[in-house]
Amino acid sequence: MMNEINKYVETHKQRFLDELFELIRIPSISSIPAHKPDMYRAAEKWKEILLAAGADKAEVMETDGNPVTYGEKIIDKKAPTVLVYGHMDVMPVDPVDLWKTDPFEPVVKDGKIWARGADDDKGQSFMHAKAFEYLAQSGKLGCNVKFLIEGEEEVGSPNLPKFCKKHKKMLQADVILVSDTSMIARDMPSITTGLRGLAYWQVEVTGPAADLHSGLFGGAVANPINVLSKMIAQTMDDEGRILIPGFYDDVAEVSGKERAMMGKAPFSIQEYKKSVGVKELFGEKGYTTNERTGIRPTFDVCGIWGGYTGEGAKTVLPSKAYAKISTRLVPNQDHKKIEKLFVKYFESIAPKSVKVKVEYLHGGPSYVCPIDLPAYKAAEKALKDVYGKDPVPVRSGGSIPIIATFEEILGVKSVLMGFGLGSDAIHSPNENFPLEQFYNGIRTLPLFYQYLAEERD
Repeated sequence: MMNEINKYVETHKQRFLDELFELIRIPSISSIPAHKPDMYRAAEKWKEILLAAGADKAEVMETDGNPVTYGEKIIDKKAPTVLVYGHMDVMPVDPVDLWKTDPFEPVVKDGKIWARGADDDKGQSFMHAKAFEYLAQSGKLGCNVKFLIEGEEEVGSPNLPKFCKKHKKMLQADVILVSDTSMIARDMPSITTGLRGLAYWQVEVTGPAADLHSGLFGGAVANPINVLSKMIAQTMDDEGRILIPGFYDDVAEVSGKERAMMGKAPFSIQEYKKSVGVKELFGEKGYTTNERTGIRPTFDVCGIWGGYTGEGAKTVLPSKAYAKISTRLVPNQDHKKIEKLFVKYFESIAPKSVKVKVEYLHGGPSYVCPIDLPAYKAAEKALKDVYGKDPVPVRSGGSIPIIATFEEILGVKSVLMGFGLGSDAIHSPNENFPLEQFYNGIRTLPLFYQYLAEERD
């Protein structure tokens, strides 16, 4: 099959890009209400993509929020069924002035696709559509395939659990296949076996009833930005340890044996620092960089603002200051419990000179995938065929909250078979996706279906 797949990819390379670019050009930013119409445009485009690829049916379906696109091709009720999950929504593009190209006008340069959604997750999800297209049109599809492409992953999938409960029978499958993660390196395939959970808040600190003259009132009235900065500083110590009482109570400690296995993954601190543009790394004392991003919880300020931020000077003591704050959680940590612990702690350290309001935006639990699943073994074989190496199991620092929810509601495990790279700048300006990884994904996925069908025979 490998030679035939390679020939198909080579023959249709430009068409694949042209079709992907049509999808990328839709600014489907789920966190900005003004882009609601774009979510429907993206959903309709996905319907078109799935039907053209060979789905028996595809439809745009409503949720209490943004729509989802569902499609399927059932070849044999006795065959294994794969539910492909992806998302059509993307992150905002701010700050726009840091982009070297138009974020919604994809270009190919230096062997990469540059655009918002190039990797996360339009490029990676689109690989599945093209792999499915090859199998469906060549008559080599050995599994039933269902697609669930949602429009709210980047805001925590708040309405997908209810959708899954309502359509549980429709979504029945043996495994969920996801490409929304990354590999260790271009020449080192890996499969994500764990995801961290997430809890995310927005904080508002209010001082005076209105902005004040910083000369007339500075030193007499508390500055909310100063206060907020001090409060944030009291949430983590100098060794990267989070100071919220009870935060570590349920953290699952990873055994020395597993940490040793993780340590075998190829990793260069110098290359890592160079790739992110820093001279020194920082993290929780006693853990390696890979352990800090895979098996340990974190606390991060994702945004902070207040006062005057325009051009030039304005001497103002602001009325309000804001921050967006997230924690990444590990197995056994309950994001709902962490939500309450943070609110309680943050309110307790606020001085009486300000009022504090904490709003919980979204969150979700962590996820661990067993490496003895038939689908996991199929993924291993497929990746080895394409990359020539056994893939390394890794735990990702990222979060896809809906994955654990799938297991809870649908009773199905997910295999996280991503092809992105750490250098792809997802969620950041100048997001990109190497063409080599894009095409390798299309080459690998048909083999996954072949091996999964053989595992069941």
